Parts: sequence; C-alpha cells; structure tokens
Amino acid sequence: MSEHPALNSVQLRDFLVREGVPVSGDLRVELISGGKSNLTFSVRDDVSRWVVRRPPTSGLTPSAHDMNREWAVTSALQSTDVPVARTVAIDSEGVVFGAPFTVVEFVDGLIIRTAEDLGALSDDQIERNIDGLVDTLARLHSVDYRSVGLGEFGRPDGFAARQVKLWARQWGHVKTRELDDVERLVAELSERIPTEAGTTIVHGDYRVDNTILSADDPGVVRAVVDWEMSTLGDPLTDVALMCVYRRKPFDRVVGFEAAWTSDRYPSGDEIAQRYATRTGGDLGDWDFYLALANLKLGVIAEGITHRARAGAASDGAERAAEATGEFIAAGLNTLRGKHHV
Repeated sequence: MSEHPALNSVQLRDFLVREGVPVSGDLRVELISGGKSNLTFSVRDDVSRWVVRRPPTSGLTPSAHDMNREWAVTSALQSTDVPVARTVAIDSEGVVFGAPFTVVEFVDGLIIRTAEDLGALSDDQIERNIDGLVDTLARLHSVDYRSVGLGEFGRPDGFAARQVKLWARQWGHVKTRELDDVERLVAELSERIPTEAGTTIVHGDYRVDNTILSADDPGVVRAVVDWEMSTLGDPLTDVALMCVYRRKPFDRVVGFEAAWTSDRYPSGDEIAQRYATRTGGDLGDWDFYLALANLKLGVIAEGITHRARAGAASDGAERAAEATGEFIAAGLNTLRGKHHV
C-alpha cells in the first residue's frame, strides 16, 4: 500500500476536511482497479473507509469516464430500492487532481470478477446470483426518474439513434486500423432504429462484476457500481449489453477469463427472457439491441488498446482490440438473422 501518482493522499485529506467529512489520522491509498476504465481506489483513515474514483491519466475519450454523471445518478438513487454506495463528496471541476473525482462509502461484500472467483460458488448460488442481478436491473428500470430529480439527466427521445451515432463517433476517436465492417454495421443499425421505446435510468455497463454482492448470499446485490455510462434511455440497451458481455471474446477485452463469460451462467437469450418475465414486458426488436451492444463492445475493446498505446498501463490491453472484429461480425450476423448470445 503506497502513494499513487493519480491520487495524492495529503491533497485528498485536505479536500475531505474542507467538505466536512470527519477524517481520523493519515489516509492510506490503495489502487483497487484501473487502466481500462476509471481508476478506483480504496482509501482508509484510522476509522473509516471510502472508495475514490477518477478518470485514467491518459488516452481519454469524450463522454467516457464521466464522474459528474456517476455522481448525479448515484446521489438520486439514495432514496430508492436500487442498492448503491452512500455518496460522500465530489470534486466536480477537477480542482484537486486536475480531473473530477468522487468519494463514496466503502461497501463490503463479494465481488465476482474472474472464472476463478465464480468457482467458489455452487450451482444453486449461481442461480440465485443471476436472479438477483436480473431483479436489481429490473428495479433500476422501474425507478420514476423524474421523482428522484433526474428528469434532465439525459435526452431520451431518439436515444437509440443517438447511441448508434455516438459509438460511430467513438470509433473515429479510438480506431487503431480501418475496419469496413464497422461502417456497415453502423449503416444497417441506422436503418433499423426502433420506432417505439421505453425510457428509464440506464446503467450502461451492467454485469456481475459491476456489483458488490452479499458475502453470505450472492443472490443479494449490496451495491451496483461503475455508473459513468449511465443516462436516461431505452432499458433494452442495458439488457442486451448485459447479454452480449456473456460472449467469450469479452475475455480478451478484460484480459482474463471473466466470470461473466462462464457457461455456468445461463445463455444471454435465457437471461433476457428472465428479465422480460420479471418486468412483464417484451424485448422489442431484440436483434437490433443485440447488434447495437456488439457495436458498443467492439468499440470499447478498440478503445482499451487505443488508451494502452497512449500510455495507460494495463495488463493485456494491447490485445483487447483483437476482439473488436468478432463483436462487429456478430452484430452484422445478428441483423441478418443469425444471432446467438
């Protein structure tokens, strides 16, 4: 446990004191995760423990790593039955470290990230876990976003069309080579935008390792984390992304054998059906949503390699873009009636 160049403990302590947060003794800073997305730190004093999140130090892309967005939605959800960490403080202007950061209460629990982590669970626990994950996502999507102060959080009208354009633009920012299939997928998605869609709070990055589970019962989600992609939009984009994350090429994106790609979990299609049953809704033009999720994941994979080449240190990140072509091809196949998740 030592100082990290992206988070100076003395400056952080001064900030917390100015914000009226009780601090006892010096702060100890430990990097929990970082490189591919926001940097996440565990911070302790002699009494309390917090989690601090800030963007990476290099290779930023527009709209990603949005700390203010994360803060707005998690603050609004404090009064709901969606489990989130208690919010503590934010430097929204990036005054202290040159980039915005958030401080929330540390939530103790179980994090299932790797296939090895999943190996500690029985089949019954995994069954409970998937039910808990689907139930929590359904609860998020049922929140009356206006009543919790998020009426201006996003522009839900035309959400799906803007998502296609957003990820096409992101591709332009992060591509490390030309891939004609990306343009093809964007074009075909653009011609198939759903005419009707619901509007809810959307997490934007939902899967098992973006939750903290009860150590006693992996069916209980104690906190949903990593909200920097959240907005108001079509809830089926959340469901489809959760399902496409189940595909094995995602292992190359994260650089290890992920728990969420394990065949011990139900298939993506079965998870989607569980969500539909839980909410009493339907899945609309499901192939469109799956193809959009594949586009998003393909661009995310490319972006990880792009940031690695720009100097953001992360094990295996140079190889993440190897998965891009597979996700883009899967998106095209899905729109052409050959989908599988």
